[in-house]
Amino acid sequence: MENLLGLLRIHVQRGVNLAVRDVFTSDPYVVIRMGKQKLKTRVIKKNVNPEWNEDLTLSIVDLSLPVKLTVYDRDTFSLDDKMGDAEFEIGPLVNAVKMRLEGLPNGTIITKVQPSRENCLSQESCIIWNNGKVVQDMFLRLRNVETGEVELQLEWIHVPGSRGL
Repeated sequence: MENLLGLLRIHVQRGVNLAVRDVFTSDPYVVIRMGKQKLKTRVIKKNVNPEWNEDLTLSIVDLSLPVKLTVYDRDTFSLDDKMGDAEFEIGPLVNAVKMRLEGLPNGTIITKVQPSRENCLSQESCIIWNNGKVVQDMFLRLRNVETGEVELQLEWIHVPGSRGL
């Protein structure tokens, strides 16, 4: 607890146009890793445009570590197939949280992160004020695969008694 800075809630919304790894479709799920932590969503059967709508929460002790995301196709009789991967930094979200903003109108854009060769964003990512919280919406283009994107929303959660930001 003495090293804990806070929690990062990752809302894994959906996958878009994911790769086919079975005969005509795939059974995708997402694995999120940061340092030694590993979390995963449930499997969505026979769907290359899955809607997970799941919250996964990471304990943050090191702001410099990237969050790594990998999509897999669940297979019954063989190893699960990789369907692409992506990674992202939490620095822009953390910097917005550190501003200690209060009372902004819902939907106010605090800052924007542009897609570049250094990140996996497929479009501009906005960090916004939403219901008294700072959240970041992002679409990640999957690497090492022919097609696919994953939509996420990030939210920082302060933990009372933690070191904080």
